[in-house]
Amino acid sequence: MTDPTAVSPKDRFLTVYGRKPVLEALADPELDVDKVILADVARGPAAAEIQRAAQDAGVPVQRASAHRVKVLAGNGKQDQGVLADVVAPRMRPLDHALGEQPVPTPVLVLDGITTPANVGMILRTATAAGLGGIVVPRRGVAALDPLVIKASAGVAFRAPLLRCGTALDAVEQLTESGYTVYALGSEDSSSTGAAHSGVTPLFDADPPPRSAFVLGGETDGVDSTVANYVASWLSIPMPGDVESLNVSAAAAVLCFDLVRRGLTG
Repeated sequence: MTDPTAVSPKDRFLTVYGRKPVLEALADPELDVDKVILADVARGPAAAEIQRAAQDAGVPVQRASAHRVKVLAGNGKQDQGVLADVVAPRMRPLDHALGEQPVPTPVLVLDGITTPANVGMILRTATAAGLGGIVVPRRGVAALDPLVIKASAGVAFRAPLLRCGTALDAVEQLTESGYTVYALGSEDSSSTGAAHSGVTPLFDADPPPRSAFVLGGETDGVDSTVANYVASWLSIPMPGDVESLNVSAAAAVLCFDLVRRGLTG
């Protein structure tokens, strides 16, 4: 019988693939590498170097078919026949986090952000600002892969990552847990195709401690189904002649405004 409290490996580990990233992970004393998986066809000096590095780090090496390695890596062109599962100690399912005392606050919810560089930079910024959690859904957002890890400068390994199926799942759970849901938008145009009435400038808002902030995707913004759970829309004042900010830049403004308010850390 399946344990309903069990945590999926996808919610415990970040997977890195390719010879150089795996060797770097094995050489980093601050990382806890759970295992290395090496394709059964991998031979020669490169495979031997990885096996020696894993042995030196006390990390078990498993052999699997090349196809299995490609499936696990999720990238058939760049895995080079090797991957490593690295423990992300602060990553857990959102529903588990909402059952904790105290609950994580404040939190970001990523909705439709598909550019790995943006996701990685948001993880780095939010972690630096001391946010309680960053909800990265399994669907609709860039996968937590080496591109995201690189963009975060390695901070992704220790970021407070919260996982769920979709951004809609996230706002439903957060609302049920008593969070006030905000989203970044503008008065001129909305991510859902219409202007937001009553948009509040970010610096004038007064969010409660138990707040969640939705960041919409680069092209389509906040999904209309997610928008139904938004209690208030916030805008970043921009006196200059610029229509909008990159989502990672907007996240930085938001996160450090929360620091200024004393809501993080």
